[in-house]
Amino acid sequence: MVNSVVGTGLAMQSNLDREVLGLSEDQAAETQKQIEREFRLWADSADCDVSRTLDFYGLQELAFRSTLESGDCFALLPMIQTMGSIYTLKVQILEGDRVSQPKGQKETNTFAGGVELDATGAPLRYHIRTSHPGDLGSPKEDWKPYDAFGKKTGRRNVLHLYRKLRPGQTRGVPYLAPVVEALKQLDRYTEAEIMAAVVSGMFSVFVKSEGGMTLQDMTTGAPPAAGQLEQNLKSGAIIDLAPGESIEVANPGRPNANFDPFIQAILVQVAMALEIPFEVLLKRFNSSFSASKAAFLEAWRFFNGRRAWLVTSFCQPVFEAWMDEAVARGRVVAPGYFQDPAIRRAYLGTKWIGDSAGQIDPVKEVEAAGKRIALGLSTHAEECAALTGGDWESKHYQLVRETRMMKEGGLGQALAPAPAPGQPAKPETDEPEPDETQGGTDAPTR
Repeated sequence: MVNSVVGTGLAMQSNLDREVLGLSEDQAAETQKQIEREFRLWADSADCDVSRTLDFYGLQELAFRSTLESGDCFALLPMIQTMGSIYTLKVQILEGDRVSQPKGQKETNTFAGGVELDATGAPLRYHIRTSHPGDLGSPKEDWKPYDAFGKKTGRRNVLHLYRKLRPGQTRGVPYLAPVVEALKQLDRYTEAEIMAAVVSGMFSVFVKSEGGMTLQDMTTGAPPAAGQLEQNLKSGAIIDLAPGESIEVANPGRPNANFDPFIQAILVQVAMALEIPFEVLLKRFNSSFSASKAAFLEAWRFFNGRRAWLVTSFCQPVFEAWMDEAVARGRVVAPGYFQDPAIRRAYLGTKWIGDSAGQIDPVKEVEAAGKRIALGLSTHAEECAALTGGDWESKHYQLVRETRMMKEGGLGQALAPAPAPGQPAKPETDEPEPDETQGGTDAPTR
């Protein structure tokens, strides 16, 4: 789940509204590059983390994983100046366990679970323990209130990450909550089956004597005392029985032929509750190509929904807090940013690009992407993001540079793409290319 939704991290691409801002296409492109460049200075460094251990993409993973495990998590956005850092904005991820009702305070309609609401139901402040409740070294239980929004600026001070499933819900539900009981029982069943298989594998030889000396008598010269014969099963054991004794062992019937079908039946129910296809949950694609493709698409529909939720709840609010500081410091030029809310929103437009889903049949999917572009149903940028998770514009400039270098090095013809199926190959000729004799440009040929 975390690897599919977050992966290596969701990268920000500026997508400002140039019509609202009155910018030309070139001016908008230059401003977007400036915003992206400055944001990378902050996001790619561990200085964005209050503990100075993770970059922004690691914080995304930590926040999402904590939300899945606990149902929700919180992020503080303090302004702390550290040596060598360009920006003072920091992100501090807190586990949901630290936000709770202060000791001795009863829950009410507007104050429950450590979350205090105003008359409209909007968060007013959060009561956060100074230490984790599981920390045995904590000297005492103490809570500190944090305003959800700045009283003077309206700036977000606390981000609360959780999926709201019901009106009026103030705390989240762990992702595995619907299936935790089934998973626990499945774990117990698996342990029982493993133990039964181990016992059935303890092949032992029992020596029975009808009368006279037993094997132990002949070895030690003394028979065992009555009631003292206790043996432990182990692999390859030879166990001596007293005269007249016999043993009956119930056949455990292991390995159990019904074990795998039963496990799969339970996991199908688990997958349905988690909204993930069974094949993706087990990472086992034994069905046909069409069935695997359908499961793959259904899973990524779910992952993209969670990715959009993470952007709305965490990535975009953090970016907006960073942008406020970047404009205030003058590192990003944005006229009218603080004067007009509409202009501010126009500057804050973004796209968040994550890892691509990958391809089951790359050739067919690339051909389909080309047809969508040719028919005007998609763009190069959209298809590039879907197929590779990259930025088409940066790839375009890199390809232009590589093409120029190959032509200058005499490799243009050697590395030319192969002709399409059914198309005749271009005949080799010693004649120079037109741009070599007529002063052509360095742009890549089509």
